[in-house]
This record gives sequence, C-alpha cells and structure tokens, in this order.
Amino acid sequence: MVKDRIADLITQITNAGATGKTLIVFPYSKFHLSVAELLLKEGFVEAVAKRGRKTSSKLIEISLKYEGGRPRVSQAQRVSKFSRRVYYSYKDLRPVKNGFGITVLSTSRGIMSDKEAIKNKVGGEALFKIW
Repeated sequence: MVKDRIADLITQITNAGATGKTLIVFPYSKFHLSVAELLLKEGFVEAVAKRGRKTSSKLIEISLKYEGGRPRVSQAQRVSKFSRRVYYSYKDLRPVKNGFGITVLSTSRGIMSDKEAIKNKVGGEALFKIW
C-alpha cells in the first residue's frame, strides 16, 4: 500500500485550520521538515518544531497561523501525484491566487516556493499549491 505523505500533510493543515486547531503533529522526515520550514518562511504557519530523539519517535509540530480569527491556509491542492508527475520550468510558473498563494516545488536545490524558483531560475516537480 502506497501512502502519499505530502497529501496527508497538506490535508491535516487545511482540516486543522477549518476546525480551529492551533497545533498539528506529523511523523518526522527531513523532506517534511523542509516543507514545513518553507511554509513557515512564507508565512503560512506560525512555528515549526522537531520533537523526540529516537528515529522511531521523532515528530514535527506545526503551529497554525490565524489572521483575524481565520486560518492563514484556506485551501491546498496536490499537483504531482504518484500516477502523474508534473514538472515546471521556471518560465512556466505563474502566481497562485493573484500572488496570495504559492506553488511548492521540489528542485535540484531542495524544496522551494515558486517565487524562489523564478529568482534562482530553476524548475522542478510541483508538489502542491497552497493559499
């Protein structure tokens, strides 16, 4: 059974925001930590912390950000899937929701937003869009 951990992460973030939760906990991996740190840097979450010492019990805690009582993340959409990978060159990247959202890319230089990819002139696999 194949599990899509990125889809799980963005679903947890959007569902937690819709129900008013302030904290979500997700199993640790370097990949998920870099995605969470990118969301922190772009202002979609309040804080990101790594908890636990053993490999089997490491967790990522993500504190959600609210503005005026409304969650900063209203929706997210998975772009690449296991069955269909989607790649963008930096020239093909367009603003998400008139600049209020971002596309998260996995590039040869790591995880980055569409704005960083355009600035660095690098393309990659589009993981998801969030706004």
